[in-house]
Amino acid sequence: MEPWLVWIIIAAVLAVGEIFSLSLFLAPFAGGALVAALVDAVGGGMTVSLVAFLAVSVALLVALRPVARNHLRTQSATRTGTARLVGETALVLDAGSVELEGETWTARPYDEDARLEPGTRVTVMEIRGATALVAE
Repeated sequence: MEPWLVWIIIAAVLAVGEIFSLSLFLAPFAGGALVAALVDAVGGGMTVSLVAFLAVSVALLVALRPVARNHLRTQSATRTGTARLVGETALVLDAGSVELEGETWTARPYDEDARLEPGTRVTVMEIRGATALVAE
């Protein structure tokens, strides 16, 4: 079996591993294996292919991993839907409703013993269905 074909197989195995792990750890090594296959295919030999594999893999790992980690951290911090309303401030309109981001929401106190006084500012602690659970 030709050495460049072995590099292609290694790249494919690493790429499939990356697809299943989604960690962006194996992808740079798959890229390095592809470059090594190319170097070997043009006659670079095993030593040059191995050096190319290591150099490209390390370069891709150093360049792409921080970008991917930052993207994952930012993506997980982004809240959508009603989850984004938790922690927001609302204005109590009456004992059973608040104004939240310009809309009137049904509300009740997060602490069952508390009372909602009209005109007070409260914090949204949780959203259950269409009801905001709020606390001062």
